Order: sequence, then C-alpha cells, then structure tokens
Amino acid sequence: MSEPSGPGLVVDTVGATATVTISNPAKRNAMTLAMWRELPGLLDGLAGDPAVRVLVLTGAGGTFCAGADISGLRGPAGGPGATQSAAVEAEEALAAFPKPTLAVIRGSCVGGGCQLAAACDLRFAAEGARFGVTPARLGIVYPASSTRRLMGLVGPATAKYLLFSAELIGHERALRTGLVDEVLAEDELDKRVEEFAGVLASRSLLTQAAAKEFTTPVLDPARVAHWARQAEGSADTAEGVAAFLEGREPLFTWTAEGRPGPPGAAAAAPRRAAPGRGRGCPTPW
Repeated sequence: MSEPSGPGLVVDTVGATATVTISNPAKRNAMTLAMWRELPGLLDGLAGDPAVRVLVLTGAGGTFCAGADISGLRGPAGGPGATQSAAVEAEEALAAFPKPTLAVIRGSCVGGGCQLAAACDLRFAAEGARFGVTPARLGIVYPASSTRRLMGLVGPATAKYLLFSAELIGHERALRTGLVDEVLAEDELDKRVEEFAGVLASRSLLTQAAAKEFTTPVLDPARVAHWARQAEGSADTAEGVAAFLEGREPLFTWTAEGRPGPPGAAAAAPRRAAPGRGRGCPTPW
C-alpha cells in the first residue's frame, strides 16, 4: 500500500477485499475536490477486477471523514457548485458499485463523509463515532439524491433532524435509527470487519448483485428480466444446493460478466463443514 504524498485515496487489496482509505489527516480526512473526482475512476477499476469481491471504505487514523474540504469552496478552480457536483458523482459511483460495500467508521463521519458512508451497502462503526449531515451550517442545499438516500436509511423524521439542525449524533442513536448496522469496541472493529468481509466474499455474487438492484427505490422491469436470465444461466444455484445437501460450504463462481470467476473466487472465508445441513434439514432460505 503506497501512502499519498498529500491528500488522496489509498487502495490496498488483501485477498478478495479491497480497502479504500480516505487520507487527509491534516484536515481530519476532509475530501478535496481532486479526491471527489478521483473516486469514480478508482471504483471503476476495482469493479472490473474479478479478484475483488468486497469493498471497504474507511479513513486514515482515528477519523472516517470530516466532510468536504471547506477551503476549496472559495478556490478559483472549485466553488460550492463544482464540489457538490463532484461529490454527488462520487456518491453515485459508490452506490452503484456492483459488489458489497462496507463503510468502517471511527471518529467523525460528517457532511460529505456521512454522504459517502450512506452510499455504502453497510456501515460498521467503533464506539465513540459521531455522525452529522451539516449543510445547514453553510447554507448549502443538500442534493436531492443524497437526501433521499439518507431518508431511506433513517426515515423522514431522523433525516429532517439531521438536515434541519446539523447537530452531531453519537453511535448509540446512529445504531438505533439505522444509520449504522453494527457498533463495536475500538479494538474489536478490525477483526469483525475482516471476518465479515470473508463471509461476504464466500457468498454468491449473483445473489448479492441482484439484491443490490432490487433494493433500490425504483425497479426497472428490464433489469428484473436481466437477473432472471443470469440466474438461469448460472451454476451458482446448482452449486449452492449441492453444497447444502453434502454438508459443505459452496464455491460460487458467477462474476459480474456472467462468466465463471477464477478458481476459488468465493473462497476467501474459511471453508469448513456445515453442521446440521443435509437431507431432512431446513432449507437456508
């Protein structure tokens, strides 16, 4: 993993998990305009890598992301409009990433940082993390797409609370309202993320990719038909059923291109016998 000489995004791939780290420690990992613009292309490259099965987004040191770099809002090359446009493009690229995404949050997750975390599929946080959506402090209209995504996570009342007040909330309220999925002690977070990423990498990417689209607010019938065709032409279902009946973990091979992946593509998690499975046992649905 190479550290950037200045503010930037760091990519590190271990096994089937690619970790993107937001790095701007001098400004609590605030996103510069260049960083916002860098993220979509970086994600495109990781999406096309069949060896990558899970994406983790985190921040350097003890902070996730303090938002957009406010100093850039007055620069001659940026301004609020350019920054917001780039932030929305980055957010949408993250939300559209075709594999499971997990935000790993320590410290501050504020403004644009919360915008990025909300665009991930799941969010795990360390105790003591704080969250806020703060455009009301700057007189900025929060993007419509970002507002709808936030509301989908926490509901209208909490979304309004965060947007109207720009106040920060702690990890307890974030967990209670659905902004985060799990909260762990600081010294347990990395281990849990590694274990859970292994679980995600071991599951069927066909199931995960279809579910990502089916859980979006607007469902395109053409995409539903596309996934039906993918399921019919995939060996994942036959492998899953066979593994269940044989009492073993499945080895799924479907990739985003609809072709079998490399050998062991879904074997990042420890493979072990599946106790209690087999003839006469409940199905896993």
